[in-house]
Amino acid sequence: MANNPMDRRAPGDRPDRPGGPGTGRGAEYTGRYVVLFDPGNHESGINALRASADIAPVERVRGSAEPASVTELLERPDVSVFFEDLAAAVVEVRPEKRHALVTTAEAESSILAAEPERLVYASPITAPHQAPTDFFPAYRSDGDVVDRQSQAEAATAQGPALDEQNVTWGLQAIRANLSAMTGRGVKIAVLDTGVDTDHPDLVGRIDATVSFVPGQSVEDLHGHGTHCIGTAAGPANPAQKPRYGVATEARVLVAKVLDNTGHGPDGQILAGLAWAINNGARVISMSLGAEVQPGELFPQTYELVAKNALDMGVVIVAAAGNASLRPGFVAPVERPANCPSILAVASVDKALQTATSSCGAINGDGGEVDIAAPGKFIISAAPGGGHAVMSGTSMATPHVAGLLAMLIQANPDDSAAQLKARLLATAFPLSQPGRDVGAGLVQAP
Repeated sequence: MANNPMDRRAPGDRPDRPGGPGTGRGAEYTGRYVVLFDPGNHESGINALRASADIAPVERVRGSAEPASVTELLERPDVSVFFEDLAAAVVEVRPEKRHALVTTAEAESSILAAEPERLVYASPITAPHQAPTDFFPAYRSDGDVVDRQSQAEAATAQGPALDEQNVTWGLQAIRANLSAMTGRGVKIAVLDTGVDTDHPDLVGRIDATVSFVPGQSVEDLHGHGTHCIGTAAGPANPAQKPRYGVATEARVLVAKVLDNTGHGPDGQILAGLAWAINNGARVISMSLGAEVQPGELFPQTYELVAKNALDMGVVIVAAAGNASLRPGFVAPVERPANCPSILAVASVDKALQTATSSCGAINGDGGEVDIAAPGKFIISAAPGGGHAVMSGTSMATPHVAGLLAMLIQANPDDSAAQLKARLLATAFPLSQPGRDVGAGLVQAP
């Protein structure tokens, strides 16, 4: 089956949305559909789509499948790809049959959701490496300060600190440097632009890598993925100070789902999710997203996948997005972070104020911010063996992912739902409303 070539937009073709605040990116579609089936009755749904919408022949893959073959299948316009572990498919359908697909999905009880496949993006705000600027230091855990409000008052009384020579301000703010937990043995999967596999701080920390981007290896030519991996699980003693990694003894799974320009379709994200879960990830970090409109519902496919992941003991965290221009304009939390079963992470700066670009809870029913983490002027690993400074909710998200690994080490018998609840309950209250920072600033155990 051959689709009209104009229906499949190349990842690099990003027409700007005319007018409006934020990044200027509107929704971009590939021409395919993402369909989620009842795991116990997926054959009925597939057969219904074959009969009514004449979908392309279905190829079945599992999370344990050879990644190269999955990538090749996702690129082919003559097949639909069914991820058995997720009960989800990326479906090829002719333009004139799309309406039939949607109406069949609505009528067929074995089809839980059917949505157009979209492109998602990594969207950090980069900055040149610069000297550390003022920030309020981490809240003391001296034993005599128990009440968290008292901790905040103590931190404010101390005044701004300038010392970021040994530990980044972000780690100090979430108290990762004061914790005895290291995330030892816990697997964090980072779905992003890949990794610099030769980075001296990351060599020996990575358990497995995979690329679901056609024609590109897992090597990170963008920088976003390497930076996020470094923040989540960089070493306690990097080759060059300061320490920037949260869970210093966690293991890393790297899935390249965004290309070297930072773009990728939903199908590649789903492939990465299936692979990460199959390879034993307990935490999945996704510093990626796509803008949504006010009133837009969360994507059902991602939500049901995330809910199933929770049942399997896996917590997914995602960037809330950087489309706001505060204080004048606040954009809704982006997808897939707007799913109720995915932790949406906002960004705060060194003064613990909401970052100007951080998205907020404009949409309800899953579109809330869950937690906040440091995201402004974050030092972490960069391709080529060095370090870089980036800003955005993309940088806040791996702080939370790393801290979840520490929580798992401290509470190995907790379910994923219990870990989420513990994370939110122990957050440091901030002065901003919950629609901007959720439960507050994430804190290490």
